Amino acid sequence: MARHRYRRGHRAQLLALLLGLVVGAVALLHEPAEPAPLRTPPAVEVATGLYLDPGGLAPRYLRNLRKSGRHAEAAVIRRIADQPAATWFTDARPGFADRARRLVTAAAAAGRVPVVTLYFIPHRDCRKYSAGGARNDLTYRNWISSIATALRGHRALVILEPDAIAHAVSGCLGPRAAAARYALLAHAVDTLRAEPGVAVYLDAGHPGWISAARMAPALRRSGATRARGFAVNVANFQTTRANLRYGRELSRLLAGRHFVIDTSRNGNGPARRVRGDRHWCNPPGRRLGHAPTLRTGQELVDAYLWVKRPGESDGACGGGAPAAGQWYPAYARSLTGS
Repeated sequence: MARHRYRRGHRAQLLALLLGLVVGAVALLHEPAEPAPLRTPPAVEVATGLYLDPGGLAPRYLRNLRKSGRHAEAAVIRRIADQPAATWFTDARPGFADRARRLVTAAAAAGRVPVVTLYFIPHRDCRKYSAGGARNDLTYRNWISSIATALRGHRALVILEPDAIAHAVSGCLGPRAAAARYALLAHAVDTLRAEPGVAVYLDAGHPGWISAARMAPALRRSGATRARGFAVNVANFQTTRANLRYGRELSRLLAGRHFVIDTSRNGNGPARRVRGDRHWCNPPGRRLGHAPTLRTGQELVDAYLWVKRPGESDGACGGGAPAAGQWYPAYARSLTGS
């Protein structure tokens, strides 16, 4: 009898051990993932400069001015055209991946790092001036995969989907569509960050739009704690000081993630007492901000960037402005104070 009691006791201990292992495994499945270690990738080494894309609209306009002998205007536009700005990818027209590959290859040959803005999320811009984007989630996932493959083996700073999270938080999308967007962005983060030289920054709006307390949970759901960090003030005009405060607050809520600031047009801060869209769509009286650099002197700030390319329109929002993304000479001159 003692022998049988020993066997029964042994089996009971074994069952208890197995049960403990199963419970532990289930608990791990439901635990939130730990933030990825924040290693400094080659893309943000401060010894490297930013790449000036000669195919941008400002450099092309400058070349045309010089060819036509308009040297006075060329001297003004040089203040924009001679600074590195982001290259935007906004559609899936044939050749988009080849264009991305040529960009990073040219930047590598120059010993520089390019800034790449990806702007193709489904239901983009909530049907406003920059409406469009991928027709469905599968198309977007395939597009991101093609971009990631094109960047492979090279360095790049990637600004992921301006306004996408802020629009979802602000109610542009319904709850189910917003959840689907967060999942789509998280997939994009994971796909892009798998390339060792790529530093991904999810767009986080700006301090005049969504509070950090509301923005941080949406950024987490979108993969921000697995990305290098986040971007603030993209295509907006909030001061660098205000963006530093906002970025640091977000960083505290996101496991110390780093951030970049778009300083392209914030030299005079945001427009005030302007009706309708004119406070953000080609507002008058704005100026160029801090020159793009990877040397910010701020512990959490990886770069000041010109993500929005100065001189390109925000949209056809009055005053003779062209469609979003088109060159707007009068506005380019006004940004320089000329």
